Amino acid sequence: MTDNPLVHLQDFGQSVWIDDLRRDLITSGELKGLIETGGVRGLTSNPAIFEKAIVGSSNYDQEIRRLAEGGSTVSDIYEELVIKDIQDAADLFRPLYESSGGGDGYVSLEVSPYLAKDTEGTIAEARHLWERVARPNLMIKIPGTPEGLPAITQVISEGISVNVTLLFSQDAYATVAEAYIQGLERCAGPLDRIASVASFFLSRIDSSVDALLETKIQQTSDPDQQALLKSLEGQTAIANAKLAYERFKEIFASERFKALEARGASAQRLLWASTGTKNPDYRDVRYVEE
Repeated sequence: MTDNPLVHLQDFGQSVWIDDLRRDLITSGELKGLIETGGVRGLTSNPAIFEKAIVGSSNYDQEIRRLAEGGSTVSDIYEELVIKDIQDAADLFRPLYESSGGGDGYVSLEVSPYLAKDTEGTIAEARHLWERVARPNLMIKIPGTPEGLPAITQVISEGISVNVTLLFSQDAYATVAEAYIQGLERCAGPLDRIASVASFFLSRIDSSVDALLETKIQQTSDPDQQALLKSLEGQTAIANAKLAYERFKEIFASERFKALEARGASAQRLLWASTGTKNPDYRDVRYVEE
């Protein structure tokens, strides 16, 4: 373990979460190994990951057939398969969750993407999934859309832990942190086991900005201007993340949050998402190194 760079990241206060889940990752013992010796301290999932897992293997076929023959709908079957995987993964992470005092060891399960603009629907599904999974180290994944913000506040106030996903701008991040703090302020119960992360995306930003820069490079014949534009490629996402982290430090060092901290609350951690490089010219660990 001492030679594993993923383990050494913990020296910098960083926790590596794996963005993948499939049944054979659990049944083979691979996930258990990643937790115990590989430095992995959490896991996230989403519907696209589950689609790939279910369609791309025969691991779920027998259970799908049984549920279908029993009259279950497609949605019911999907939920049944997913919840079992999430529960099993959460159980593997439970010792880490306990030993870290609820700092790590979380598994995230996303509400339906069809609810991204439906506040009440998001709240209802978050409650439903929280009750069905019934694991304290679960995080319900909610997108940081305008409609998602009041849902985040509401479910946090009910003691449901949340992973807020799809954040790209500093202002969007600040509104999510506010939604989290409001939820804590409205919570009548204990705050010490309510957790949240704000998933702030990196590589997708560079993909978008680099495409704009490339267009501008092609539109000018000035070599100096071309060189300047070229030097900006691959720089935006990291700069944006650093500024978001400055916002994080300001928000959670405020007197307002200190009052919640005195009641047992933890800061909503920034989760650096989309850290796999999309541009083949960049090192595959570019964002992790930064």
